[in-house]
Amino acid sequence: MIQLSLLSILRRSLVHRRARSLSALIALTVSAAVATALLTLYADLDAKLHREFRAFGANVVITAPANTPLPPNALALVHQAAGPDSLAAPFAYAVATTDRGTSVVVAGTDFPAIRKLNAWWQLPAWPTAPNAALLGQRAANFIADEHAVTLTFNGHPLTLQGAGRLATGGDEDSRIYIPLDTFTAWTNTPPTVIELQIPGGATQVEAAIQRLRLQLPSLHIAPVRQLVEGESRIVDRTHALMYGALLLIALTVAVSVLATLSASVLERRRDFALMKALGGTQLQLIALFLLEAIALALAGVAAGYLLGSAIAWAISESNFHTATLPRLSVLPLVLLLNLIIATLAALFPTRVLRTLQPAALLKGE
Repeated sequence: MIQLSLLSILRRSLVHRRARSLSALIALTVSAAVATALLTLYADLDAKLHREFRAFGANVVITAPANTPLPPNALALVHQAAGPDSLAAPFAYAVATTDRGTSVVVAGTDFPAIRKLNAWWQLPAWPTAPNAALLGQRAANFIADEHAVTLTFNGHPLTLQGAGRLATGGDEDSRIYIPLDTFTAWTNTPPTVIELQIPGGATQVEAAIQRLRLQLPSLHIAPVRQLVEGESRIVDRTHALMYGALLLIALTVAVSVLATLSASVLERRRDFALMKALGGTQLQLIALFLLEAIALALAGVAAGYLLGSAIAWAISESNFHTATLPRLSVLPLVLLLNLIIATLAALFPTRVLRTLQPAALLKGE
């Protein structure tokens, strides 16, 4: 009979074979750390990616029919249908003449609203004065004096204070933006367009559009397809990439642990043969070997969870500028993954234990 308890044998086995144990422990720690980092990031990945996409501006455009203004309460109805987290900015357009006699598109808008909506616009300072004029990069070439911008619409001149240049590489570069109240008083033209940003993926955007069409049936409501579909594709591909990375690393760790445990079995054939000769059963030998693997897996989870949480925090902070705190909800999944890897890696070498012949091995054959 085996005199030492199973736990005592397990402890001695792990301590006296430190190199093999350490190799397997490192591999299982890496597995747990990567799984923890990926699952922690995955938990709020959608919210972070959607937050990043909000910096790219509107994903829905609402326009009134030709020669028809927006309803007076259109902006309130838009926020009601799109949700409290949506961002919206009204626009009114007119073609005016510059002091050089060149036609230019002038857009009246709410600067505080557009600052939130188009956070990607790079400006030294956002205009705050009621007579400010934000000049598009190309439109500025048609202005004689950028500090005192003079525009004429239907024979009504208006002098504005230049508030800097805007360069986006799009249609905005050919426009001059002024405060909406100033624009309406000057041209008597009400807003005809609302640019709207709805947070969430394609499903949330489409649902909000349906609500908007019910609330505002007379208006044309269309998503910015490139932005909505591009966001959905990137989110889906990021999910697939994270799953693929987790699977690949799990397989790599499993192979590493399998090689380590296989070498351990071959090294300890005489020990196992002696245990058999002293009365140890096949089931006891397999249980001992599995317990070693499970003990290493548990130790790997403990160290890997801490390391992976730190990695997730660093990745989130450096890429999304918001901290991702450790999540206990991912711990059971990480534990399950490591136990599966350790158990599968231990089951293959145990086949050697079934074929051990104590008499032959103890004789040195």
